[in-house]
Amino acid sequence: MTNATSATLSQDGQILTVFVPLNFKKRGGRKLIIPPAGAPEPVYSPPQPKTDPTLVKALARAHRWKKLIDTKQYATIKQIAEAEKVHESYVGNLLRLTLLAPDITEMILDGRLPKGVGLADFMKPWPGIWEEQRERLRALTQG
Repeated sequence: MTNATSATLSQDGQILTVFVPLNFKKRGGRKLIIPPAGAPEPVYSPPQPKTDPTLVKALARAHRWKKLIDTKQYATIKQIAEAEKVHESYVGNLLRLTLLAPDITEMILDGRLPKGVGLADFMKPWPGIWEEQRERLRALTQG
């Protein structure tokens, strides 16, 4: 195998064959193309967003608990806490996740939350008004 890029034209002049030597390396589960020495740097796609599994699980759990209350399977947070073997305050804190603005919920599920924002941030009291929630999220990212 040669290290030089080459091109050949077929005898009838209809097909151009280009040879570009490349190496492939795995980086974080993705294949990365390493160009030959002296070649221009390739343009990489931005890293894919990563969902926070702890936050997604908490959001799913909160919506499940809300459904249990809405369908009258449980009447109180205390009953859910006893059934799930968790503290009442934890149930109450998680249930607040069901009041998040839809776009914030989508950001959580799509992995588009700003870096460093996680479940601990959402366990604190959040405003009930969606625009105020968006402002809080912006404030978390700024400092």
